[in-house]
Amino acid sequence: MKVLVTGGAGFIGSHVCEKLLARGDDVVVLDNFNDFYDPRIKRRNAALLAKAEIVEGDLRDRELVSSLFAKGRFDALIHLAAMAGVRPSLLDPLHYVDVNLRGTMILLEELRKAPKTRFVFASSSSVYGANDAVPFKESDDIPHPVSPYASTKRAGELFAWTHHHLYGIPTVCLRFFTVYGPRQRPEMAIAKFVKAIDEGKPIPFFGDGSTRRDYTYVDDIVDGVVRALDRCEGYEIYNLGESATTSLSELVAAIGKALGKEPKLDRQPLQPGDVLITYADVTKAKTKLGYRPTTTITEGLDRYVAWYRATAGGTR
Repeated sequence: MKVLVTGGAGFIGSHVCEKLLARGDDVVVLDNFNDFYDPRIKRRNAALLAKAEIVEGDLRDRELVSSLFAKGRFDALIHLAAMAGVRPSLLDPLHYVDVNLRGTMILLEELRKAPKTRFVFASSSSVYGANDAVPFKESDDIPHPVSPYASTKRAGELFAWTHHHLYGIPTVCLRFFTVYGPRQRPEMAIAKFVKAIDEGKPIPFFGDGSTRRDYTYVDDIVDGVVRALDRCEGYEIYNLGESATTSLSELVAAIGKALGKEPKLDRQPLQPGDVLITYADVTKAKTKLGYRPTTTITEGLDRYVAWYRATAGGTR
């Protein structure tokens, strides 16, 4: 299978590409190596993908995207590129709309010309907003996302549905739940907490510690992505999570234990756009994809800390 992966040099993307290459797929990566975080991290990720073709460019560049599709004859597109993060989206919502919506629409318009190409779209658990019914189900009514980032992801799902409906593009939207693991972006909570605690610095601790997240180890996410790719037909939305929750207090304590160090807390109020809980019902993914997340938060943190130490904090 020949697969175009947008954002393939990023955290999740590089792991997905490794999995595809390992099983013999032909992989083309489109990534702009932007400075949302240190581009050197993404270039190190890309260096691990020796068998992939790496194209440096922006998915909003219509001529570039069109030329890739014209010569690529792709069997599938895995669209992972996006401006990510709830809190940063509050500061620059127009940029999030431009990248996450206009960029996605440019890709969908190319798929319109090749409607048999499978489309796997990376959505987010943030689309559920402040949903009171837990665990979150794909069938939930979710009219109220609470951040620009969440709104762009929900809109991306809807645009994907429209193009599937009009042109028959086989489409899967995957709602990721708080992914962590080796190569995690440095501004994300677990990466930030591990570094700060290891260096004896205080960590930003928002609220009273009772907020809960469905932390999902990257290997489990990758397994779900590949299963969704192989079973991509019609239009489907799947939750990909561990289907277990961990409070902020429990997370910080577990990181401290994994590092063998005592965390120091910088207590701050809850931030705009934050939700109290994310919790995935993965029944649909288990039934239709054979998805079986297996990594507990304790196991995952131990693996992350081992990687963090082996790579000097992810710098090599």
